[in-house]
Amino acid sequence: MPVITNIEDLRVLAKKRVPRMFYDYADSGSWTESTYRANEADFERILLRQRVAVNMEGRSLRTTMVGQDVAMPVAIAPTGLTGMQHADGEILAARAAKAMGIPFTLSTMSICSIEDVAEGTGRHPFWFQLYVMRDRGFIESLIDRAKAANCSALVLTLDLQILGQRHKDLKNGLSAPPKPTFANLVNLATKPRWCLGMLGTRRRQFGNIVGHVKGVENMGSLSEWTAKQFDPRLSWNDVAWIKSRWGGKLILKGVQDVEDARLAAESGADAVIVSNHGGRQLDGAPSSISALPDIVEAVGDRIEVHMDGGVRSGQHVLKAVALGARGVYIGRAMLYGLGAMGQEGVERALEIIRNELDLSMAFCGRTDIRDVDRSILLPGSY
Repeated sequence: MPVITNIEDLRVLAKKRVPRMFYDYADSGSWTESTYRANEADFERILLRQRVAVNMEGRSLRTTMVGQDVAMPVAIAPTGLTGMQHADGEILAARAAKAMGIPFTLSTMSICSIEDVAEGTGRHPFWFQLYVMRDRGFIESLIDRAKAANCSALVLTLDLQILGQRHKDLKNGLSAPPKPTFANLVNLATKPRWCLGMLGTRRRQFGNIVGHVKGVENMGSLSEWTAKQFDPRLSWNDVAWIKSRWGGKLILKGVQDVEDARLAAESGADAVIVSNHGGRQLDGAPSSISALPDIVEAVGDRIEVHMDGGVRSGQHVLKAVALGARGVYIGRAMLYGLGAMGQEGVERALEIIRNELDLSMAFCGRTDIRDVDRSILLPGSY
């Protein structure tokens, strides 16, 4: 086993072990992928101020996100098809999050169902991400199932009313499970560890949907159903209805514009996630970290501002917190760990981020993450 020291090590290992279509699904963006690349690159332009001769003892990364205690200001982002990166992936990632003391967010488009994750974690609280479908009865059912599973926050995604064009997914013929084409079979033959894992689980389809929607009993009907169900008519009235139906902590994901952030704050939600869907929707949109400061300035006194997109290190988390983020979500970094080594890999990814965050905070002269602000950044670099 190679020595794993950073998230890039996990990415390289995951690329070797995960079938091409599922690795590409995680590690790609829409169209030219310019926003996907900018999400990470723009973090590197922000410079930290190193301080010396300060007491670095007694450091703490503990804080809260939407009123819930967290071991560090990090949550696992909702990612579709996580159970195709590794067998039972959502359960394993949720267990890793539990062990590390941070929130896990389950996607509507997960392979393991809400109930699977609840059972697999001993009903430990987790968060559930919701897509708005035309079938409001199904949405009501998902919300009720999330309540029954002890979910402690609902993450409502606003930026996927229609699907961005992702060239790699189209070229790979993405499906879950993979279709038995010649190209897929040749590729799968090079991934024996993944194949053995999949043979040992019954979870190979979209667990929150198949068997829970009338007429959707297999992948063929599911594909047709999802194409018709994502609702392009989503409005702030729907947000109000979902907030009322849910009744608990509500986080709105996918905001990039200051005016939308103001509307989110007026909606009564508890937090907003500055996000461009990992560069997978509108290519040519600004990176999340570059959009963050203006949104914090506009609404940060009225609603918690979180962010995701391009986070590959603890230093990225530190920079986002310095610019006003109360919480930072990791998606691909978690998927790399999962694809590389299962639950152990996710825990390793989180340990790497925690260690980098802790040490970098200390080098910047802070011992409590709650005291981090823009003064740790070099003026003119953000």
